[in-house]
Amino acid sequence: MPYENISATVSDQAMGEIKGAIALIQDHLPFLITLTPDERRKRFKMGDKSLAFVRNSVTATQNNPDIVPSTFDIAEFNRDYHLTVALSEVLGLLEQLTETVDDTLLAVGSESMASSLLVYDYAKTAARHSPGLKSVADQLGERFKALGKRRSKASDAAA
Repeated sequence: MPYENISATVSDQAMGEIKGAIALIQDHLPFLITLTPDERRKRFKMGDKSLAFVRNSVTATQNNPDIVPSTFDIAEFNRDYHLTVALSEVLGLLEQLTETVDDTLLAVGSESMASSLLVYDYAKTAARHSPGLKSVADQLGERFKALGKRRSKASDAAA
């Protein structure tokens, strides 16, 4: 769908149902784990070619079980393969959803920031005539204080 100005809401009921759906997914995948960065580095990565290799290996053990020693658990190997296929499908669906949520968040966040900048400009202008609004303008201006310090340091370094 082409991007246009986003004007939408998520009701409390819908948010509850979304959280429930995510919880349901987690309930159906209680075996999910978290790896450390080091553990991730040490693992084989599963791309399409690797998945095809594993599928062919599964077929080879099914058609020729005598090629592996009796200590090799063919049933566990099959379970691992089928779980890999299922999780790959789940991940693909979640990645599609994540991408659209992320893009929408970026767009609507940008819209919110652009509107906030206008409000800040309005507040600064109004504060010149209504002293009670100075604190509002100052509060909004907090967002840019660190930016001003970085600009001064960059100017000092350039000089």
